[in-house]
Amino acid sequence: MVDALKKSQTIRPKGPVFVIVLDGIGEGRRDESDAVFLARTPVFDMLDKEAVKTHLFAHGTHVGMPSDADMGNSEVGHNALGAGRVFAQGARLVEEAVQSGRIFDGETWKWLVDPVVANKKTLHFIGLLSDGNVHSHIDHLIAMIERADKDGVESLCVHPLLDGRDVGATTALVYVEKLENSLAAINANPNRDYRIASGGGRMITTMDRYEADWRIVERGWKAHVLGQARNFASATEAIETFRKEEDGISDQNLPPFVVVRNGKPAGTIEDGDSVIFFNFRGDRAIEISRAFDDDAFDKFDRIRRPNVRYAGMMEYDGDAHIPSHYLVAPPAIDRTMGEYLCASGEHILAAAETQKFGHVTYFWNGNRSGYFDEALEKYIEVESDRVEFSQRPWMKCAEVTDAVIEALDANHYDFVRINYANGDMVGHTGDLEATIIAVEAVNLALGRLLEKIRAIGGIAIITADHGNADEMYQYNKKKADFVRDTDGTPVPLTSHTLNRVPCWIYDPSHCRTIELDDAVTTRRLSNVAATVFNLMGYEAPEGYDPSLIK
Repeated sequence: MVDALKKSQTIRPKGPVFVIVLDGIGEGRRDESDAVFLARTPVFDMLDKEAVKTHLFAHGTHVGMPSDADMGNSEVGHNALGAGRVFAQGARLVEEAVQSGRIFDGETWKWLVDPVVANKKTLHFIGLLSDGNVHSHIDHLIAMIERADKDGVESLCVHPLLDGRDVGATTALVYVEKLENSLAAINANPNRDYRIASGGGRMITTMDRYEADWRIVERGWKAHVLGQARNFASATEAIETFRKEEDGISDQNLPPFVVVRNGKPAGTIEDGDSVIFFNFRGDRAIEISRAFDDDAFDKFDRIRRPNVRYAGMMEYDGDAHIPSHYLVAPPAIDRTMGEYLCASGEHILAAAETQKFGHVTYFWNGNRSGYFDEALEKYIEVESDRVEFSQRPWMKCAEVTDAVIEALDANHYDFVRINYANGDMVGHTGDLEATIIAVEAVNLALGRLLEKIRAIGGIAIITADHGNADEMYQYNKKKADFVRDTDGTPVPLTSHTLNRVPCWIYDPSHCRTIELDDAVTTRRLSNVAATVFNLMGYEAPEGYDPSLIK
């Protein structure tokens, strides 16, 4: 437990302090690829004139990633917002563990590999196949495959989930080829049988989150475990066939597939095998881990549950201990702002739709499930639609706004945090027109919420966890032009960006003078927590990154 916050001499507003996360809405080049710039956003324009504005770093080392070439993401962004400090994140921790070899010296690696070698069983890898470094990295997978070979594993299957979201929309064959080349080199040894066994697009197969659609996990279970999906001679054949059948389909939406040899699935998961889910990020890894690990699992009929040793790259839920075995310990994030506010007797409201509900709760609270104090906290989840986000780009931002306003009318809250998911989720589709609509919908919802904040005397910090909608085409810096198809059409960008994000501090009642602190020269997401404490009349705890304001 933490101590209560120390009060300061600053004037506290009559109403709550809000942090409003415009997910995926960064500051782009303001060109024809920038959906934020192209959208009609009168509320953003008003904030530019009436609020105190700055920009925050939301990528790379500023959020605990290995290098500044790494884009930020919603997980690490909300960790930084809620913790008020920067912690080494999954990508960096795994990279260090792989490079040092520490991952292979641990108990879990030996627990997985030793019985497979002794009993001549199969080691399986399931996870996202790309170098996006948001959920996973192909280099980590290949390093583990090479170590398995060195440790004497004779039979190995990979079940790749295709990205098209944190990397280019149609880049899957690049990563499949790299993986196939690595497997082929090992298969030069006649005692090795290393192969791709099944797979599918990440938004269709296996990688559901927040229990939004368990059918996604069920498809993955059937493909990876049971060998039940459309059959192909190779992963390459599957990808090429799906693309021919549906022009323009993104890798993330490719159907599940099974690779067959001699008319049978190349690698179902059987009793005595070991399974590694090699994603390091937790939100889309929890559900498949439960399907393997949970004796009382009832979300779908598994038909057959093989007796295997299962481990994740990391522990994906530290409170529920999912999974029970993992290769790399997660960051220990302590003393989060929610814990401090509860210790100080403050009432907290958090709200988002399903796609980002875990971000304003679990990730904000330092990868901790549940409440710090149920008497002081209320979490509102608005169920997301189960359709392609480009088909309904307004998503649930209006309903999230309704729910927050209703909660504010019913009870008093001192701190409110909200996520509007549209800019990120629709931005990932690569559909520029839909993303423009998504940004406009968020702008409209934000306007309604700001009216309520004015009425109750609150102060709002409006920012984003990373960029996405701000850069919808791939860009070649050397040529100072977009990457283009053979017909000259710009190639869509479906990943996050490296751009800074806006940060407006808006006090419509002018209860105090708000000035940026020029001493804070590097401004990033982790500075927001101390700023909230400052606005609420508290001093920031020791070790927190400094407040953005004087």
